[in-house]
Amino acid sequence: MLGLKLPTDPRWVNIVEKNIEEILTDHAYCEQKATSTAISLIVSFPEYTELVQEMTKLVKEEISHFKMVHDKIIERGWVLGRDRKDEYVIQLITFFPKGGSRTTQLVHRLLYAALIEARSCERFKLLSEELEDPELAKFYKDLMVSEANHYTMFLGFARQYGDREEVDQKWQDLLVYEAEIMKSLSKKETIHG
Repeated sequence: MLGLKLPTDPRWVNIVEKNIEEILTDHAYCEQKATSTAISLIVSFPEYTELVQEMTKLVKEEISHFKMVHDKIIERGWVLGRDRKDEYVIQLITFFPKGGSRTTQLVHRLLYAALIEARSCERFKLLSEELEDPELAKFYKDLMVSEANHYTMFLGFARQYGDREEVDQKWQDLLVYEAEIMKSLSKKETIHG
């Protein structure tokens, strides 16, 4: 369904289970960054009314997810740790060349967002199926559904605003590139890396 070319190694969940506090902190910041991405798209592309409307809804949803994750951290007697670099995203966003028309820039940003959401969805599914903590497994199952919707929304907007054939080719190329990135990751208790 997600079109990912390389699934996450299921042993990644074993790494996560050794440090639940770390994955929750990383996850909280992923939700905060998703909120920031939606706000940035509104600020950068205000003339795309339908996009602005959907990003406004997404800001509310993502910040509510941040709160849900933060609440899980507090419930367990922890505090939100410091943000750390997301190696996955740092590598991913080097794929498309900088510059180009505003439309091209928008399409590239939408494709990056779609892929990040798709990978998050895939990771949440794995956590929902493999975590030994039943409460967290259910938590990730519930989040997985909305991440799938986000992925399709971003990809749909990219296809709407760009040339469909060109966008689909870029999407396939980006998926191949992302699979190469993933070969060196899945070794830390982070949502993407």
